[in-house]
Amino acid sequence: MLALRPNCECCDRDLSADSPDARICTFECTFCADCVDTRLGGVCPNCGGNFSVRPVRPAALLVKYPASTERVVGKHKACAA
Repeated sequence: MLALRPNCECCDRDLSADSPDARICTFECTFCADCVDTRLGGVCPNCGGNFSVRPVRPAALLVKYPASTERVVGKHKACAA
């Protein structure tokens, strides 16, 4: 089951469980659409894979299977501001 991480690993932007701007790779590295497009060039800095739009878990199921609250922020060169 997807963890639905709460933030972008690059800019630390909040990404709600139903955010249409969340992107994930096959390892669930989580980034916002803006960072994927402008800073990362569509390539995950952790694994080198591509990104997909993160699926939205229906609200009714978030009660039983809540999104993660663990924030992950990487230290990637592309993300340095």
